[in-house]
Amino acid sequence: MWAALEPVGRHPGTGGYRRYAWTGEDATLRDWFAGEAARRGLDLTTDRAGNQWAWWGDPDATPGLAIGSHLDSVPDGGAFDGPLGVVSAFAALDALRDRDVAPGRPIAVVNFGDEEGARFGVACAGSRIITGALDPGRARGLTDADGISMAEAMTKAGHDPAHLGRDAQTLGRVGTFVELHVEQGRALVDLDAPLAVGSGIWPHGRWRVELPGEANHAGTTRLADRHDPMLAFASVVLAARVAAVRNDALATCGKVRVDPNAVNAVPSQVTGWLDARGPSAAQVRAIVAETAEVVTGHGGIVAEESWTDLTPFDPALADRLARVLGDVPVLGTGAGHDAGILAAAGVPAAMLFVRNPTGVSHSPAEHADHADCLSGVAALATVITDLTR
Repeated sequence: MWAALEPVGRHPGTGGYRRYAWTGEDATLRDWFAGEAARRGLDLTTDRAGNQWAWWGDPDATPGLAIGSHLDSVPDGGAFDGPLGVVSAFAALDALRDRDVAPGRPIAVVNFGDEEGARFGVACAGSRIITGALDPGRARGLTDADGISMAEAMTKAGHDPAHLGRDAQTLGRVGTFVELHVEQGRALVDLDAPLAVGSGIWPHGRWRVELPGEANHAGTTRLADRHDPMLAFASVVLAARVAAVRNDALATCGKVRVDPNAVNAVPSQVTGWLDARGPSAAQVRAIVAETAEVVTGHGGIVAEESWTDLTPFDPALADRLARVLGDVPVLGTGAGHDAGILAAAGVPAAMLFVRNPTGVSHSPAEHADHADCLSGVAALATVITDLTR
């Protein structure tokens, strides 16, 4: 399975992956998922947002256990973020079948669409739509860098955007969700442990920063006569960093769009994005407020594009998984996941993390050793057995 996925969306120059929602690469990944479901005799369904569910057993007979993750990536992302959870889910089912284990409730492997939000700017769009956390009208109107709306992209890919909205039928089928994911930091390296159970997800959000300027000639316009929004954006980036340090949290300005984007022109406008995360909502909001003061001081605006509050996973479920797996570590994370969206919607959810020896994520350097990946599959099979008795 891993070998089949490896070339899909891989950029030959960077070695990273460019697997964006509702593109040709996304269609290839969806076809792969459908093929894996068919090979195992699983019943494939697609919900109102286009997320794929491969069911072993009748999900309408009794609420089942869902396992899986996502297959899309950030720009030039790593191979493990998302796909490890989907591949491990299929492999765990194979392990159970090899042992002739008959689960007492339905099991689904799920592929959530557009988890990274790399194309349309809202993370976990697939799970946000079906839980009602993302308004369907807003979702349809989101646009990518080329001005293509999500509705247009979905239509071209063969999914009717008119279906977008909260999906009570799909949610009613999921009694529990467990997402396995590569760790996106160094905690397990420092603990010398291959696995951990997640305790919850920090508050986090994305904000768009728009800074106006005046287009002009780079060779003839005196510095004193310039209204250069790139200088304003530089001050915003620095202010966000200072605010993050002051509030003991995290802030990143990793994306910027410059108009007209010419070497020999003073920009007419700069649009940048702020990603802020922290242990508490107050810490994150303080970063945004302090950064916004700088933005408005330059005549710009700050617009919130997404927000996820502190999301604790079901503590009883997390404790149960930790005990079943032999008292493995329990860790919080600053990374957003579909498990967090479902948990916020009232679905009992948990996460398993697999050690990343590099501690690097959203990069081609992201990694998980083969032995640790197999430990993750075995752990997931153990969890499935325990939760489907």
